This record gives sequence, structure tokens and C-alpha cells, in this order.
Amino acid sequence: MVKSGNASSKSNPMYDTSYSKEADVEFVLGQKAAETYVSNKAFASLQDKFKSESASRRTRDMADWVVSSRDNRNMPFAIIDKVNAKVYAFNPSGKLYGAAPVLLGLAKGDYSVPGIGDKPLSQIKRSERTTPAGRFVSKIGRNHKGKEILWVDYDQALSLHPVVRGVPSDRRAQRLSSLTSSDNRISFGCINVPKPFFKNVISEKYSGQSSVVYILPETKQFKKS
Repeated sequence: MVKSGNASSKSNPMYDTSYSKEADVEFVLGQKAAETYVSNKAFASLQDKFKSESASRRTRDMADWVVSSRDNRNMPFAIIDKVNAKVYAFNPSGKLYGAAPVLLGLAKGDYSVPGIGDKPLSQIKRSERTTPAGRFVSKIGRNHKGKEILWVDYDQALSLHPVVRGVPSDRRAQRLSSLTSSDNRISFGCINVPKPFFKNVISEKYSGQSSVVYILPETKQFKKS
């Protein structure tokens, strides 16, 4: 489910078609390239937001747009770059709490199958295991096993949680620690993060309040609905 705030969607990088040419291409800026970009665009605030973290052009523009438009409504927020399999967590004013690699849905796509949240995992086809794009108002909660997670969208059973072992052949921990994002597609749609990142950033900073999670598109077909 895509949810939008009151800020103008015309300037929202999530829906800006000018990014479409890089929407499905793995691309992460190195620090020097990022500094050059910030300097050329005169967005000095972006350098403060991302510190030494590499981030794509769209991710950097998204963070700047969220803060300038106040679309996060004074809530902490996170941006998930699916193309590069990385999450960036911020405080309400845009200060970076931290960043980490993520595991995402096995299938490429920016929409969830209708009713996916009511399906048993055994009935979810490989092609349906997508991590949807959009703006989501989220909150810390518990799953059916009582484990703490960040509910990104409860109706879609979409959450961000510490990496689970899964079946041994999934090699989830190894995928998270690899240097490329090309092997980070393995989940049913949920976002897996390193356990220390969840404990020290998500659980510690986001508990007791709502937050906003922005999941950036990875296809050229994503549109505001």
C-alpha cells in the first residue's frame, strides 16, 4: 500500500521520472563522488546527513526532500534503497543514526500482491515475494513469535527485523556481509538487517513512537497511486 503525505509529489524523488534511467541499475556513489555531487548541487546539508556513508543520488535527494518538505511530520525516518540493498536511519531533523545492508524480497518489483498479508508463507509464489515501494508509517511491535520487529505495513505483513537464519541454503548472514547487493534478494518480502543495527538503531531510537519508512522503487514502472 502506497501512502503519501501533503508535500508536493512533483518534487518527491520517489515519483520523479528523471530517476527512471537508474531505477533498476545498481549504483552507489563513493565518498569522493558524493562530495563532488554535494558541492556541485550546493546541498551542503546532504554531506552532514550521510557523513562517510555511500549513497545513490536518489537516496541523497530523498533525504533532502524529506527534511525540506517535513514529510516525516517530525518523526524519525528511514530510507531503503532496494537497488543497492541498504537502509539509512535518521532522526526527525535528518541526522543520520546509522546505515546498514539489507536483505529484501526474492522477486523484483515495487508492488505487493493483493491479500499477500493473509497468505501462509508456503502459498506465496517466488514471483510474489516482493518488497513494495512507497511511504509507510511504521511502529515497533512483535511478530507471532513475540520477537521485536518494526512493522512497516501490518496489513501486508511487511516488517523490518533482525536477520533470521532461515534454511541453511539461504545463507542470509553471508549475503548481508557480502560486498555486492546482487545476492541480497532472498526473503518473502520483509527487510532483514544485521542484529546489532536493529538493536542499537531501530529498537533503541524508534521505540515508543511512530516512524516513517520510505522504500525507493527499483523499477521504471512505479507510479503514485
